[in-house]
Amino acid sequence: MEKEEQIQQTDIFLWANQTDARKNDLDIELFLFNKNYTPYMMPVGGSVEQQLRPLFLLDYINQVNLGAGTGLSVRDYELSEAEESVLLRTDLEKVGRAETLIHLIENERDEIVEFSETEHEFKRMKGIVAKFTDKTDSSKVFYTVKLIAQGQVLRSALAWEFSDGKFGAFRGEVGFKVPDDNQVLIIGKDIFAFSPSKFERMFGYEYKKQVVADQKIAEIQQQYKLSFPEGMDLNALVKERKKTVNKLQKLEIGAVKQEQVLDYADEMQLELMSDDNGAIIIMDGSDLDTFVNLINEDYIESKITGKRYEIKSKKLLGEPEGEPPRG
Repeated sequence: MEKEEQIQQTDIFLWANQTDARKNDLDIELFLFNKNYTPYMMPVGGSVEQQLRPLFLLDYINQVNLGAGTGLSVRDYELSEAEESVLLRTDLEKVGRAETLIHLIENERDEIVEFSETEHEFKRMKGIVAKFTDKTDSSKVFYTVKLIAQGQVLRSALAWEFSDGKFGAFRGEVGFKVPDDNQVLIIGKDIFAFSPSKFERMFGYEYKKQVVADQKIAEIQQQYKLSFPEGMDLNALVKERKKTVNKLQKLEIGAVKQEQVLDYADEMQLELMSDDNGAIIIMDGSDLDTFVNLINEDYIESKITGKRYEIKSKKLLGEPEGEPPRG
């Protein structure tokens, strides 16, 4: 069996040199995307067009070219910390939300509608994507992405403008300041995080937590038999649920056994089922939350009122004075 071909990582320095030489031969398209990572076409005109290359391209090229002469190195995001003279990169496939966003722009273009303040509301927008395409070779495509700071958004009902020596009502529907810092660059299967903190906020990529979560997922798969609908698995479901990723950080795996999970669910009157093979059925995120809460012993019934509770945080009490340790 032949060894799988390793994906070639982008040479960011070669990219900067080649792109700098062809910077005026690139078509630029802008897209807004919301908190659900749905893209919208962002038409631009007038003097704004002249700002696109400096804001979304030239500063990236200049930073890389300057870094080439001052010892800039590229390191894997998951293995390194942000520091001066280091540019962090990761694989696009590891960042699910970014991969989904680029997939929609590349493959479902006909379904992307033009942004409308009336229908889509700018306050729901999370960021801007600039797509660059070589005019002579449409296969050469890359993207830069910037986070929108909603605190710098102007709305007509709340803003004034100074024009012709007087203050008056802001005449546009929405106004905002485009961030002038370099944030994220996507080339092929590589993401370069020029601003790691904004990259994490932009795509919800908390890699350290995800590493721990991946370890816990592996332990869960060893300890428990689970059943999922076709096309779904534990890894994919967890990655889409920040709440679950956080919960897994300190979760003790295996203290509650497979049979005890189902008995516990029945005792707490929770809808968690098993199939004919005894595997616990996880149909969606709600079932996953219930399962994780059960193996973390997060449900309790009051002996006083008989009411059932989900415990949000727990503090283990010591043994009562004079009592021998249990277990």
